[in-house]
Amino acid sequence: MAGLSPQVVNIIIILGMMQVSKRIPFDNPDVLNGVRALYVASNLIIAGIYIYVQTQINKKKDLTTLKYVEPAPMGSSEEGKLVTTTVHAYDSAKLKELFRGQLMGVAMMGFMHLYMKYTNPLLIQSIIPLKSAFEANLVKIHLFGQPASGDLKRPFKQAGGLMGGMTGPVQSDKKAVEAAERAGRGGVKDE
Repeated sequence: MAGLSPQVVNIIIILGMMQVSKRIPFDNPDVLNGVRALYVASNLIIAGIYIYVQTQINKKKDLTTLKYVEPAPMGSSEEGKLVTTTVHAYDSAKLKELFRGQLMGVAMMGFMHLYMKYTNPLLIQSIIPLKSAFEANLVKIHLFGQPASGDLKRPFKQAGGLMGGMTGPVQSDKKAVEAAERAGRGGVKDE
C-alpha cells in the first residue's frame, strides 16, 4: 500500500476488519477473551514504544533552542503566538500528547465495550492505534533512527485529519519568527 496516505490505509483497514469481525463468533467466550487479550497486548506494545521513546528523549536531552509561531486558535482573530522552547521540551510535550491520545482511545473503547457491550471495535482498535504509533514522528526519529529533516523536521507539520486544516500551519521560518518577536507575541521560553 505504498504511496497511499495513512488516512486512506486506515479506512481500508477499517473496512476490511469490519468484514472480518462479522465472521468472528464473539458470543464464544474463548474467542472474545482472545480478542480482548489482543487489544490489551496492542496497548501494552504502544505503551512500551512510548516509554522507550521517552527514555531516548531524556537520554539525548537535546537543549537546542527551537522557535516557531504557533497558529491562533480556530475562529480567533488574534495572531499566532511565538513559542521558544528546546527540542527536548518539544519532544516531551509531543510524546505527552501521544500518551494522552492513547489513553483517551482506551477510555472510549472501555466505555464502548464494558458499558455498551460492543465487541467488534476491539479488533479494529487492536490494529489502527498500533499502526498510528509506528507512524508517529517521534517514533520514527527516536525508535527507527530516521534523521529529523524533511517531514520529520521540528516543529512537526499539523496532522492532516478532518480537523487538521482548520488551524493554520506552524511557522518556523526566520521571517515569521522575527515578525512575531517584533510584535511581542509570546516568546516565553518553556522549561
